[in-house]
Amino acid sequence: MLKKEILRKKEDFDAIYKAGRSVPDRYIVLFYRNNDLPYNRTAFLASKKVGNSVQRNRAKRLMKESYRLHREEFRAGYDLVFIARNTINGRKQRDVEKSLMNAAERGKVTG
Repeated sequence: MLKKEILRKKEDFDAIYKAGRSVPDRYIVLFYRNNDLPYNRTAFLASKKVGNSVQRNRAKRLMKESYRLHREEFRAGYDLVFIARNTINGRKQRDVEKSLMNAAERGKVTG
C-alpha cells in the first residue's frame, strides 16, 4: 500500500463519518465516501472494545490482509474505513475476509 493510499488526517475521517455511508457486518463495519481521486484511500481501526493491544493489532492485520487479497475488486475513487467489531476476536482469516467482502458488496464499492 502506497503512502498516499492511507487515510491519516482528522478532517478526512470527520468527512467520512459525517457525509459518508456505513455498512455493518458480522465482524467489521465499513464506512465509505467518494473521494474524486483515481485511487482508494483506506484506514483500518480497532477500538479498545476489541481487546488488548495484541487483539487489536491482530484484528487490523486480518482486515488489511483481507483487503490486500481483494484489492482489485474494489472500485477506485473511495475513502474506506474498516472498523473491527469485538466479535472479530478468535476468528480465522477467511471469516474476516467474507465479512469484509460482504460489507463491500452491500455498500456497492466493489465492481
